[in-house]
Amino acid sequence: MKEPLVLLPGMMCDARLFGPQIAELSCDTAVMVAPVTMGERIEEIASSLLDILPKRFALAGLSMGGVVAMEILRRAPDRVSRIALIDTHPLAETPVVAANREPQIIKVRSGRMDEVIREEIKPTTLAPGPYRNEVLAPVMDMARTLGPEVYIRQARAMQRRKDQQVTLRRCKVPALIMCGAFDTICPVKRHEFMAELIPYARLHVLENSGHLPTLEQPDETTAALRSWMKQPYVLQ
Repeated sequence: MKEPLVLLPGMMCDARLFGPQIAELSCDTAVMVAPVTMGERIEEIASSLLDILPKRFALAGLSMGGVVAMEILRRAPDRVSRIALIDTHPLAETPVVAANREPQIIKVRSGRMDEVIREEIKPTTLAPGPYRNEVLAPVMDMARTLGPEVYIRQARAMQRRKDQQVTLRRCKVPALIMCGAFDTICPVKRHEFMAELIPYARLHVLENSGHLPTLEQPDETTAALRSWMKQPYVLQ
């Protein structure tokens, strides 16, 4: 039987981010969505997840989920059979980006979380078209479900994230680097850079998607994940 698939959602998202993929892939694959909500450091989140995840698994993370996935790969490379990094990047926060999170945290503490989420996931971070609002609506619902305390913990974790370039250079398992062509948060160039770092990586750019391809182009995203899951293991 193929290895289980662990999905890590982005900041202020839950399993609904991967709803279409869960529906399609769970017919022949054990699929698990793990929360990235516990801890104020990426290292803490990764450590807590490794305590509950299967012994060996395929790992896919989107945005902040990709950041946590890279830390899991760094800590336990023998447990990750393959990795998919979606609309994310391996670099540490710049001082400017880290500082810009502070006013957002203050707004969230003052009860303005909806405003903050709308500022972070704007319609322009998605591909143009009539379906942007259909994608953004569940994003708001997920954020409201998780609540302000989770936002603050995740913002702190992202502020303190470490550079993972060395981790990717050491990766020896099948790797999928996937992104939307219209992603303005983590642009295509950053994914090209990641694909160059990983010896066995495949780059897949979704031409009609932005930062949330799992919801914007669910069929193409699922097909890419299926292809990645079928790749033979790379000999260590």
